[in-house]
Amino acid sequence: MGAVRLVGVRKLFGTIEVIKGVDLTVAEGELMVFVGPSGCGKSTLLRMIAGLEAVDYGTMKIEGRDVTEAAPALRGVAMMFQNHALYPHMTACDNLAYGLRRANIARAEVDRRLLETAALLQISELVPRKPRAMSVGQRQRVAIGRAIVRKPEVLLFDGPLSNLDAALRVEMRGQIARLHQELQAKMIFVTHDQVEAMTLADRIVVLNAGRMEQIGTPREVYHSFANLFVAGFIGSPAMNLLPASLGQGGITLNAGPVLGGPTGQGEAVTWRPAGQAAGRSQTGPRDRTRHADRTSGRRDGSAPAARNRPEADDEAARRCPDPAGRCGRRAVRNCGRGPVRGRRPRTVIRTAPGQGLSCPCLSWGMSV
Repeated sequence: MGAVRLVGVRKLFGTIEVIKGVDLTVAEGELMVFVGPSGCGKSTLLRMIAGLEAVDYGTMKIEGRDVTEAAPALRGVAMMFQNHALYPHMTACDNLAYGLRRANIARAEVDRRLLETAALLQISELVPRKPRAMSVGQRQRVAIGRAIVRKPEVLLFDGPLSNLDAALRVEMRGQIARLHQELQAKMIFVTHDQVEAMTLADRIVVLNAGRMEQIGTPREVYHSFANLFVAGFIGSPAMNLLPASLGQGGITLNAGPVLGGPTGQGEAVTWRPAGQAAGRSQTGPRDRTRHADRTSGRRDGSAPAARNRPEADDEAARRCPDPAGRCGRRAVRNCGRGPVRGRRPRTVIRTAPGQGLSCPCLSWGMSV
């Protein structure tokens, strides 16, 4: 039986639905990560599991018990927040023991759990200190200790590493992974960092606008994405998504004006099944700035055919075409035989005005 089971869970704030029918099961001993863009409902869903937000529709069970209407203290969960939330006037020992003392647990058992938790998290030397005398990483470990010392059925982490620097984040990521291996506890971890999600999770839940887009292992989410949102969101750098059409014998990619000529007309590139030649179909005038290296001959070793040198080889034509003469930077125009003046061959992609140009005056190419 799953440790946590959500069936048709929905949440509304007024007339706005922020969680839209989530069905989810967290298995025993599993570390599940909620990941998604800001505002997608990750923290709201976690707070609903903790009992800090009411469930408007649907049911929620923890270890077989229906906790949909149960108070947070009766759910058997412990939550770690992004800002640590330690009591500033208490020592680390008192912060760790506060929940146990409120539950009227025997002092001998409290002491035993404190020693066990401090040894596990390597914070024994921090026990007599107050939060102001600790570093950020030390306060983070004390906050984790306060959550696990109660031996909850489910551990909830609401972006606990978001405020840490890069080096400390890597260290704490390793600590949480080691803690999960040792405790074999049920954990739900919320983050917007894909690296954390991919390295920590047994399974990942990708959320978008309150909907669960995909659930699976990191490998499944990365290689077998369920839709375009997951494909574009998971991975760094993000996957390039271009519009295409499926026709008989292949896929036609319309690259649009970025690969087009001065009139904005584009070029279609077609991939065909194995055994058939792929090709390009021109939808506009030939773009002479797109070229291959023809200065070293063809693949079969034969010399390239001679071509007439165009007017672009003139010194004036190689200057920025800005009529006001504000720029003066040199620009590359290719004559079909390779770049001018014997420069190293390169591919120059024609773009529309203002789209990624290194010279703002150029509307037909890239400056050097």
